[in-house]
Amino acid sequence: MYTIVTGAAGFIGSNVVKALNERGAARIVAVDDLKRAEKFRNLVDCEIADFLDKEDFLARLSSGRFDGAVDAVLHQGACSDTMETDGRYMMENNYRYSLTLLDWCQARKVPFLYASSAAVYGAGRRFREERACEAPLNVYGYSKFLFDQIVRRRLPEASAPIAGFRYFNVYGPREAHKGRMASVAFHHYRQFCAEGKVKLFAGCDGYADGEQKRDFVHVGDVARVNLFFLDHPEKSGIFNVGAGRAQSFNELAAANVNACRALRGQPPETLEALQRQGFIEYIPFPEALKGKYQSFTQADLSKLREAGYDAPFASVEEGVAQYVPWLKDHVQNT
Repeated sequence: MYTIVTGAAGFIGSNVVKALNERGAARIVAVDDLKRAEKFRNLVDCEIADFLDKEDFLARLSSGRFDGAVDAVLHQGACSDTMETDGRYMMENNYRYSLTLLDWCQARKVPFLYASSAAVYGAGRRFREERACEAPLNVYGYSKFLFDQIVRRRLPEASAPIAGFRYFNVYGPREAHKGRMASVAFHHYRQFCAEGKVKLFAGCDGYADGEQKRDFVHVGDVARVNLFFLDHPEKSGIFNVGAGRAQSFNELAAANVNACRALRGQPPETLEALQRQGFIEYIPFPEALKGKYQSFTQADLSKLREAGYDAPFASVEEGVAQYVPWLKDHVQNT
């Protein structure tokens, strides 16, 4: 039997593949679109049974080639560019593709775990897995929102487990290929290496400079949540996956600068000291993001905890301290 991971060469998908490997699983069919070929690097240290292009994979599914041969589908594949304006592409890639896989899994009683997004909440201040809290600001968020509605309607009569994960601001290893859509933690590291300082947005939405807050979650924690639900097929639903705490961009920047200083054998500094010394700089808030920006997110983890997932999530300080040494060893700074 095979475990299928879609988006396997991407950020979260490749971390899920690596986590499966680390517990001895190697019969993995990795599915992705390698039009951006540099993503292959994310799988170089992973063990897989086969790699399939997305279109080839869909053709094999429809022909019955995988019938009776799959124990689970972990669907991480999606266009995650929140600035994408081609709505037809977004809906085909994120909504229709997901629906095809859901139908296939339900028809064959195969567990289906999939990536949703905290983008479904838009600019709201309540982050519970409830319809009243959901108001996406862009077509990416809408594509995730619409699929979640389908899942909600099907859950009461589902023939096999369905678990959706509303990822908050994920950061960590294997995201360099994402370019401008890589995490803020990644860009902070590159900025500090190139310029000796980190740039943050000036205040907006009533927040002081750099004090906008997000729920930043390490990708290692995200992978562990996926494996928990893979191991507990009796559990279904839509769940927030974040650290459960909002931390400011100032805190994230300070953690990054101090992690870089630690690599040089230098002691950590307070946020105030880093600001005073010019290690953190504030730039005007972009006009293009006004009205489309989440200035505050914080996952309500009640449903996840009720489902039995009780492992702690790394704080920004803990997660970035792990991430920066990995970046130093794996990402070229030019």
